[in-house]
Amino acid sequence: VREGCYNCHSQQIRTLVGDVLRYGDPSRIGESIYDHPYQWGSKRSGPDLAREGDGPNKKTNDWHYRHMLNPRDLSDGSVMPNYPWLETNLTDLKALPRKIEVQKMLGVPMKGGTPAEISADAMAQAEGIVADLKNARIDAKPDREIIALIAYLQKLGKSEVIAPASAAEKKTAAN
Repeated sequence: VREGCYNCHSQQIRTLVGDVLRYGDPSRIGESIYDHPYQWGSKRSGPDLAREGDGPNKKTNDWHYRHMLNPRDLSDGSVMPNYPWLETNLTDLKALPRKIEVQKMLGVPMKGGTPAEISADAMAQAEGIVADLKNARIDAKPDREIIALIAYLQKLGKSEVIAPASAAEKKTAAN
């Protein structure tokens, strides 16, 4: 949201023939259930990112890392700007528990956990990405924003099955 990626990249595959031919089946609710606000921009200066982490065009962690630093190194003619500060800015892990709490208050079905569990899960994911980058000869630090962004991109399109609400849940939601 902060970088405004949705201004050029949508995260919703529309039912338009061109979208379906290029990106696959239209987006499903489970693909964006954790996004708030939704990143359903309509402009297509860049590719749709709805299934960036789980589609036929899935990119590797090192591709995303290099692409954020200089998109033209990997995509000739790209008009996407460089985002070098993502490599140096620290991810605010201390803010995650409160962000998740707010998302839950807004109705996003986030999994909870203690602040320590949330931070540990985020760091484990980041360390996995950093280890993968090391195999590609990239020395990265797990506490950087670029790693958090790669983690986000690699989750896009991994749909969850949404169970219908029970009668009790519907009644609670109505109150």
